Amino acid sequence: MRNFKKMISSVSMMAIVLSLWSPAGISHAATPITDANSTIFGPNVYVFSPDMPAADIQNTASSIFGRQESNEFGTERDALLFKPGSYNVNFYVGFNTQVSGLGQNPDDVLINGGLNVNADWDNGNATRNFWRGIENLSINPTLTIPAPSHISSGTTQIAVSQAAPLRRLHIKGKLNLFDFDSNWNAGWASGGFLADSIVDGQITPASQQQWFSRNSQYSSWSNGVWNMVFVGDKNAPAGTFPDQPYTVVPNTPVIREKPYLYIDKTDQYQVFVPSLSQNTQGASWVAGATPGQSIGIDQFYIVRSDQPSTSSAASINAALTAGKNLLFTPGIYPLNDTIRINNANTVVLGIGMPTLIPTTDKPAMTVADVDGVKLAGLLYEAGPNATSTLLEIGPAGSTNNHATNPTSLHDLFFRTGGAVAGTNASQMKINSNNVIGDHFWMWRADHGAGAGWTSNVSTNGLIVNGTDVTIYGLFNEHHNEYQTIWNGNGGRLYFYQSEIPYDVPNQAAWMNGSKKGYASYKVADSVTTHEAWGLGVYSYFRDAAVKLDSAIEAPNAAGVKIHHATTIWLNGTPGSEITHIINNLGGRVYGNSGSAMRQTL
Repeated sequence: MRNFKKMISSVSMMAIVLSLWSPAGISHAATPITDANSTIFGPNVYVFSPDMPAADIQNTASSIFGRQESNEFGTERDALLFKPGSYNVNFYVGFNTQVSGLGQNPDDVLINGGLNVNADWDNGNATRNFWRGIENLSINPTLTIPAPSHISSGTTQIAVSQAAPLRRLHIKGKLNLFDFDSNWNAGWASGGFLADSIVDGQITPASQQQWFSRNSQYSSWSNGVWNMVFVGDKNAPAGTFPDQPYTVVPNTPVIREKPYLYIDKTDQYQVFVPSLSQNTQGASWVAGATPGQSIGIDQFYIVRSDQPSTSSAASINAALTAGKNLLFTPGIYPLNDTIRINNANTVVLGIGMPTLIPTTDKPAMTVADVDGVKLAGLLYEAGPNATSTLLEIGPAGSTNNHATNPTSLHDLFFRTGGAVAGTNASQMKINSNNVIGDHFWMWRADHGAGAGWTSNVSTNGLIVNGTDVTIYGLFNEHHNEYQTIWNGNGGRLYFYQSEIPYDVPNQAAWMNGSKKGYASYKVADSVTTHEAWGLGVYSYFRDAAVKLDSAIEAPNAAGVKIHHATTIWLNGTPGSEITHIINNLGGRVYGNSGSAMRQTL
C-alpha cells in the first residue's frame, strides 16, 4: 500500500481532469457508478459504460487495486468489464482481478491513458505477480507515470509472471513485460502468456526469464533471457537457439481461441465461442470478427458466490443436466460433490479468477468423453481431503476420436497449498483424445499456507493419457515427483516452464528407484510419437544438497523429438545440481558462486 499511495499522489490532478471529461456524442445523463456492480453478475463484477463519470471509474478501479495490489492469497475476487466505447482512465491490475472489454473485437473498447501492471509492492520484483488477466480491449498509453512505476508515455507496462494471461489486446504503443525497482534497475519477472494480440510498437521483455507468445504480432521483440517461444506469431524475432533463446514455430497447427463475454448491438450479453482453426498465423480478429458462434446469456447458468443457492454442486449439476452452460463469476466456491460436464459442446467460462475447492476427496470437476467442451478462466484449488485429481478430462480408458470437434481448455490454473492447506495425487488428468490445452499454470505452493514437503503433497501436476493432445504454454512446478507424465501417443507441446521442488529435505526422500530424483518432463517408455518445443527446467534446492539425474526423460524412438531444451541452476544449497538435461545427456548445472548457471541441448 505504501507505493500505491505514492502513485495516487502522482495522478490526483489527472483524476480532476478526468471528472470533467465525457465522450463525444453522449447527451443523456451520466449513468451512476453505483450501477456498475448491480448487474446480473453480482457485486464482484463491475460493468462500466462510457457515460459513467471518468473520475468515478478511476476511483473505483484504483480502490480495487488498493485492495488487491499485494493480496496474493486473499479471498477477494474482482472483474472489471468495459462496455464498447472510449475511456480516459489510468489504473493498475492487482491480484485476483480480470479486466476485459465487452466489445465483439478488441478495438471496440479503448483505454486512453494507462492500463498497467506494476510490481511496486515488491520493489519491482514481479516474480510473484500471479492470478490476473487483461483481455479483449485496446490501450492507447498516453500518460507518463513517474517513480516508482517509471512508465513513459507511449508505453504499456505489464510486469507479470505465471497465471496472468494477456489475450485479444491491441496495444497502440510499446509493451514492457517488466517493472523497475526504486533505483531504476529492471526487476525480475518469471514468464507469461500473450495470445491473439497486436502490439504496434516494440515488446521489451528485459529481465523476463521466459515467455510464450502465440498468434500475435508486434513491430519488434527486443531480447530474451532463457526460453522464449513463439508459435504462429508475425514478425517473430530471428536468432538461433541457444545463442538467442528463441524457439520459433511459424504456424499454430490447431487452436480454438478462448471464449469471451461481450455485449451485442441490442445491449444483450452473449458469449462468443471461436471456431476451430488450423495452421494459423497472427491475430484471429485482424481482418474483422473472429469466426465463431455467439451464445445468448440466457443459455448460461450464472454461478454467484454471493448467492449460495446458485453455487452448490447440486444446483450446478442440475443446471448442466438441463442443458445449460456455466458462467462462474468471481468468488470462492467450496464443492461437496464433483461438477459433472456430460453434454457435448458445453461452455464453462469463469471471469475474475473464480476458485473451485473440493471439500471431499472427489475431483472438483470431470468432463465426459464427448465432443467440443470448452473450459476457460478457472482456478482449481486443492482441499484438505487428498483428491485423486482436481480436474479430469474424460474418464480413464476414453477412446473416442474428437479431431473435428476437440475439447479445449483455456487459462486453467491449479494450486495446492498457498492459500489453503490442501493435497492431491495429480492436479489434472487428460484421458480424452485430441484435447487442446491453451495455457496452464499448475503449482504446488513453495510459500504460503500449508507449504511443506509432507503437508501440501501434490504427487504430479499433469498426466496426459489421451492421444493427439496438443498443449500451448504449460507452466508446471514444485510437485513432489514427476511434474508432467505424458503417456499418450501423438502429443505436441509448445513451451514448457518448470521449477522442480524447492523443499526436498534430503536425497533419500527423492529417489525414483535407483535414479536420483524425478524428471520434470516424463514421456512414457511406451510412447512412439511425441514432439515438444522450448522446454526449460530450473532448480532451486533450498533445503538440502539434492541431485536430479535428468531434467527430461523420453524414449529413444524415431518419432519422439525434443527441440530446444535448457536447464538452469537458479540458486540453492551447495552440492545440489541437475546433472543432465535429457536421458543422461547434456552438461550439469550446479552451484557456481551463487549465480544462475545454464546448459542447453
